Amino acid sequence: MNKIKIQSDWVVLPFLFCIYGQAFTGKAQSKQYRVYAAAFYNLENLFDTDDDPTNAGDDEFTPKGKLRWTPEKYQKKLHNMAYAISQIAREHSPVGPEVLGVAEIENRKVLEDLISQPDMADMHYQIVQYDSPDRRGIDVALLYNPRLFQVTSSRVYPFHLADESAYRSRDQLLVSGKMADEDVHFIVAHWPSRFGGSKSSYLREAAAVITRHVIDSLQQNDPLAKIIFMGDLNDDPSDVSVRKVLDAKKNVSDVSDGGLYNPMWQLLEKGAGSLAYQGGWNMFDQIILSQSLLRKDTDGLRYWKAEVFNKPFLVDQEGKLGRRARSNKGYPLRTFIEGTFINGYSDHFPVLIYLIKPHF
Repeated sequence: MNKIKIQSDWVVLPFLFCIYGQAFTGKAQSKQYRVYAAAFYNLENLFDTDDDPTNAGDDEFTPKGKLRWTPEKYQKKLHNMAYAISQIAREHSPVGPEVLGVAEIENRKVLEDLISQPDMADMHYQIVQYDSPDRRGIDVALLYNPRLFQVTSSRVYPFHLADESAYRSRDQLLVSGKMADEDVHFIVAHWPSRFGGSKSSYLREAAAVITRHVIDSLQQNDPLAKIIFMGDLNDDPSDVSVRKVLDAKKNVSDVSDGGLYNPMWQLLEKGAGSLAYQGGWNMFDQIILSQSLLRKDTDGLRYWKAEVFNKPFLVDQEGKLGRRARSNKGYPLRTFIEGTFINGYSDHFPVLIYLIKPHF
């Protein structure tokens, strides 16, 4: 049997599965725990093939568009993404992620097409999605297994700037519900891109202000609210938007009451990343937790560990050179390289966390 360490307690993992997740027995405490997984995945331009006249962002993704986005390519993309999602978290949760945040989806239809794929049939996902006024015509959404997470409410928080400029980006999605018989809140976001380089940082800092407002509002109603924020932030954990505006800490020991912990920070420092650019790794895809999920003095739901899901099938093993003669070997295996369809997955790896709760 493999030994794993959960915070400061050694446990033996006997691979005992149940409908709610994987159970393992604590040797010192003689407890069983159930494992729950929550993940986030940027699906990289999951567009259907229909030309939506109200969405200029989908013009490339039509049969006559620049990318020649045909029904055949769309079906291959759906198949690939469904297979990738079906593999996430299976090592410790036989049903996969109970909750999955997604980004870069065009509309609800593409999600309905996705969850109907055979590879995802046993995940029983339902959808929370709202159309937002993003310039590229893409949204965020939450997929969830209703047997394990029961939605009680949802709403969106629009992106806006103090100067009321015309810039538009994705709404941030808040979904509240019951997991393991406890109230848990999920926030899903896709902060503004890095287009324009460092000059665009103020946009992500503005998005972080919105996220911080949502978290503060939840904690004002319940100081011990269990909050999980996930998304493609287009910034690393050490950037101002995350480190300063959100005030998400790298170390558990630095998180005060009501504070936030960012487990992705240490993963990045150890060499992991969720996407690569010009030979370097970034951790733009992050899952951040409220301090209430770190408590050891409770029999409630709490954080166990985080990881980047970067299995070999998601990695570009060949690294074919594009027009710029730059190899992508070792990078996420994406759908297109410089306009050429290569039948991959996404330019991002999924990220996930595991939560545990004693099972008596």
